[in-house]
Amino acid sequence: MTKPLDPVIAEIIPLLPLRDPKIMTPQSARDALRALAASRAAVPPPPVASTEDIEVEGAARPLAARVYRVSAATSPTVVFFHGGGWVAGDLETHDRQARWLAIETGAVVVSIDYRRPPEVRFPGAFEDAFAAVRDVASRIAAFGGDAKRLGVAGDSAGGNLAASVALACRDAGIKLAAQLLVYPVTDVAGNYADGVENARFPSRTENVEGYFLSRAVMEWFCGHYLADPSQGTDWRVSPLRAKDHAGLAPAIVCTAWFDPLRDEGAAYAAALKTADVPVQHYQGEGLIHGYFGLGEASDVARAEAQRARADFKSLLERGS
Repeated sequence: MTKPLDPVIAEIIPLLPLRDPKIMTPQSARDALRALAASRAAVPPPPVASTEDIEVEGAARPLAARVYRVSAATSPTVVFFHGGGWVAGDLETHDRQARWLAIETGAVVVSIDYRRPPEVRFPGAFEDAFAAVRDVASRIAAFGGDAKRLGVAGDSAGGNLAASVALACRDAGIKLAAQLLVYPVTDVAGNYADGVENARFPSRTENVEGYFLSRAVMEWFCGHYLADPSQGTDWRVSPLRAKDHAGLAPAIVCTAWFDPLRDEGAAYAAALKTADVPVQHYQGEGLIHGYFGLGEASDVARAEAQRARADFKSLLERGS
């Protein structure tokens, strides 16, 4: 029997932003996520040994990035991509998530501020993400220092970028030790507006609205990222549609039960398993999209995120 919605999260949902695409603009979405992050300013961020703002190579220009370290020892390195529907989100909105990732994995975490739509549309974010991983891999001594323990991670649109970059890394001969895909977008064909495509994933109807992220907001995000809906079948934005998933890095895939993206995330975990890629799938029962950012309020969210990060740590320590 499916667990009910966590009552703590049920109380939080009305306070969360990005719920009305009728009035959202790219700037208002960015401002809302920044304001949500700023509202936690009174709560000290989880402490790491150091943070450093740097630049990494992007596809067209250098990108701002932030490096989180928990020790000076040789460590795994994780390139992290923030969520926010490709349109919103930045280094500040996902600072706490990056900190917890570093603390609970022991990795050097490099959070990437990729270019966002609508100013730069698809495949700009993907190209920046891949360029950033190639740059970090090429000078791994400046980060964790161990080329065999390089991973990628991201949540939502960032999980989409991590999954797509893992495919690109495989094809480019860049060995990844692991990928952490947190409620990832994996198939945007039809832009969440096509009835036939939506019917393939029942969660798009079951969780169409009322649980923070709605299908209408996903349609809004895709409309800003893709210049043309036909781009939705491209594996660089729909990694589920890649012709071959064999040989990819072992994966941790996290979905949330009350999330329109639940079933496409589960389908990606199943596709990896079919391709003999080691994969662990956590279903996030009782949780909503975005729960990795709610661990300071919800014990259920915190426990599920900790479990996923612990397993990701094991994959990283094992190496590629």
